[in-house]
Amino acid sequence: MINIAIDGPSGAGKSTISKLLAKRLGIAYIDTGAMYRALALFALEQGVSPCDEAGVVAILDNARIHFNYNSLGMRIFLNDRDVSEDIRRHEVSKAASDISKIPAVRDRLVALQRESASRADCVLDGRDIGSNVLPHARYKFYLTASAEERASRRFKELREKGADVDYDQVLKDIIDRDKNDMERAYAPLIKTDDAVLIDSTSLTIEQTVDEIARRIDKDGI
Repeated sequence: MINIAIDGPSGAGKSTISKLLAKRLGIAYIDTGAMYRALALFALEQGVSPCDEAGVVAILDNARIHFNYNSLGMRIFLNDRDVSEDIRRHEVSKAASDISKIPAVRDRLVALQRESASRADCVLDGRDIGSNVLPHARYKFYLTASAEERASRRFKELREKGADVDYDQVLKDIIDRDKNDMERAYAPLIKTDDAVLIDSTSLTIEQTVDEIARRIDKDGI
């Protein structure tokens, strides 16, 4: 199987870029971040703090997460409910960062991610794909942008969805999440030595996809 790992910090555009790249290459896309968001949403709905390790572990077996595809693209389901839109809420993003620190959560979802990647050629994006989930992936990329640019993109996205958000708070949350993701003890966000750095601060979405596809085309998929 040919696996393409795209890692990077929050708001770098990993999901958007990965979806477009997978479509261009004609292979599957697996949104690993959506899995953590779905579990974080479940915890919030159950009244369990995503920082409460014992509480989260206690409800893990009650959360069934799977993907499906329809005319709208890839959809993520939580206990047979389509939560593709709900998991993009601002508070769920923060909760996902907290819940991802819990080893039992990562073990459960990493196993699901590896199983999915073993079935077909695919693009996976997340925080620890190249370092932990698929360390032997054929292609690895680390996609980033300045914190200010990532906050600006996230702020615009949330406002377009009607959310009442403050740019300074979005920027603070981005910086806090970077710290959480990079400093967590288990499977932190890192750029592996064999990953290609892609800084999209001054690039459009199309230019970013072009740059990654160009590097893959040099070797051939």
